[in-house]
Amino acid sequence: MILNLDTHFNPFPGKREIQFQSFTFSGGEPHIKINPDFDVSEPVTITHRINSFNDFGLLLLAIDALKRMDVKLINVFIPYFPAARQDRVMISGEPLSVKVYADILNSLKLNKVTVFDAHSEVTPALLDNCEVIPNHAFIAEVLEKIGKEVKLISPDGGALKKIYKVSEYLGGVEVVECSKSRDVKTGKLSGFKVYNDDLKGMDCLIVDDICDGGGTFVGLAEELKKKNAGKLYLAVSHGIFNKGFDVFQKDFEKIFTTNSFREFDNEMVEVVKLKL
Repeated sequence: MILNLDTHFNPFPGKREIQFQSFTFSGGEPHIKINPDFDVSEPVTITHRINSFNDFGLLLLAIDALKRMDVKLINVFIPYFPAARQDRVMISGEPLSVKVYADILNSLKLNKVTVFDAHSEVTPALLDNCEVIPNHAFIAEVLEKIGKEVKLISPDGGALKKIYKVSEYLGGVEVVECSKSRDVKTGKLSGFKVYNDDLKGMDCLIVDDICDGGGTFVGLAEELKKKNAGKLYLAVSHGIFNKGFDVFQKDFEKIFTTNSFREFDNEMVEVVKLKL
């Protein structure tokens, strides 16, 4: 049984869906009413795309409602785990945000929590009964869509471990390592480096888990061009793109992402829908 809290997101096609109604009170609080017309002895998987704290709140309310209906086994699929990037306290006064979310979910004693392409190893370490779906199949599909040989570009040190696993999954696609610097107080990026002297006109696919504003990839694109890169492509598991897509038009042929965070309607973007 599946409870898709975002009715536009269905990563388990073919499974019977539980019906519900949800709304937000005038004070801002989410609310849900779940139709009891299903067998509560069966396990239930809740899916949701978390775009706000209210989205997370709706998920928590759904879990509580199912427990009160005597559902014994509850699984949750949260493809983009909230605050996964906030997995370290960089300066005094900051919270360890990802732990706040994880602690709340852990208190509900869920059977399993599944996330897609976790930002780091911190998220699955904090979550009880956590399963991580890697980005391997997503990147394999992206390469099929590109349809030609490319080099895989690791944008920074944080992406290295995962991108080498992707390369291994794909049979040994060449990886080019890159790096950048970030001011932890302001978030400003600088010092982009590509550790390859000559890319010899080869097309390149930058692979990462999250794209927010895109500053990392735009800055890196300039350095890749200086190293004689061919066409540039970008593949990110979780596309936020809060600054839109105009910032990418000068440098990138195509952007690939999944529907883990939201839907997109832009000619620059090709969406690979998550299906489990």
